[in-house]
Amino acid sequence: MSVLLLVAAAVPTPSPSPSLVVNENAVTPGVVGFLAILLVTLATVGLIVDMIRRIRRVRYRSELAARRDAAQQPRP
Repeated sequence: MSVLLLVAAAVPTPSPSPSLVVNENAVTPGVVGFLAILLVTLATVGLIVDMIRRIRRVRYRSELAARRDAAQQPRP
């Protein structure tokens, strides 16, 4: 454990050089980034709506099958 502490103390912490400092206002996703996120969002919403429709359809069909089976069974 003490070896790790010695190694960690011996390794200097890197600091950004002045030539690598990025202007945060100049780095933006732009229109392409906005359109990509919009496309992913629309695809996700579309998939969720489709999934809900399919789940409802399966549930409705299973309820109809259960009613049909109950109606076909003889009553004692």
